Amino acid sequence: MVRMELSRILLCETNDEQQITLKEVGGDRSFPIVIGIYEAAAIERKIKGQRSPRPLTHDLLTSVIAEMGARIDRVIISELRETTFFAKLILEKDGQEMEVDARPSDAIALAISSSAPIFVDDSVLKEVKPY
Repeated sequence: MVRMELSRILLCETNDEQQITLKEVGGDRSFPIVIGIYEAAAIERKIKGQRSPRPLTHDLLTSVIAEMGARIDRVIISELRETTFFAKLILEKDGQEMEVDARPSDAIALAISSSAPIFVDDSVLKEVKPY
């Protein structure tokens, strides 16, 4: 596993596909992931510290996880199949880990929301087209 961080978000209001870039922490590797406008907007709001007057979907899910006594321990971009990325939320509750399947865009939005680290499996880094 390689620790990554969100290094860039590109928003285009005239296109449904937005782009985020993950960059290796302490390294040079980086790669883009295409995401939807709503996920991109949620990530951008979190980065800028903007709050919504009412909870949006990612805020709601973060609150539900916390109210259940769990926390988001980390996010893993676990697989690249054809051109589709797959991710996992690793939740921790009472010393036990739970793995939840997630879209990378949602997982990254939740990681940003909860300050959880983002990791990418080595096999994914070998397959992606780096910048």
